[in-house]
Amino acid sequence: MRKLKALIVVLVFAFAMTSCYSLEHTVGAGGQGGNTVSEKQWYALWGLVPLNDVDSQEMARGAENYTIHSQFKFVDYIITAFTSVVTISVQTVEVER
Repeated sequence: MRKLKALIVVLVFAFAMTSCYSLEHTVGAGGQGGNTVSEKQWYALWGLVPLNDVDSQEMARGAENYTIHSQFKFVDYIITAFTSVVTISVQTVEVER
């Protein structure tokens, strides 16, 4: 029972101490909050090799003013927790027009 409690404490601490990052790029005047398109970017080898192509210009659909958000969301952490065994990770890319 004591080992189980220790394991739970370690797991909670490990999840609480995970780092996250968020990148934001503004094109033109930036997004006006009217429309947001979201896609998942998949990586292999712990983020070194992209597995798919997420084109933010295509996601903007010709808009001259938009904001790109690249970030790890909570769902991305859950997915990566299961796929990291085979070195696959995922992050969310959003384009706000």
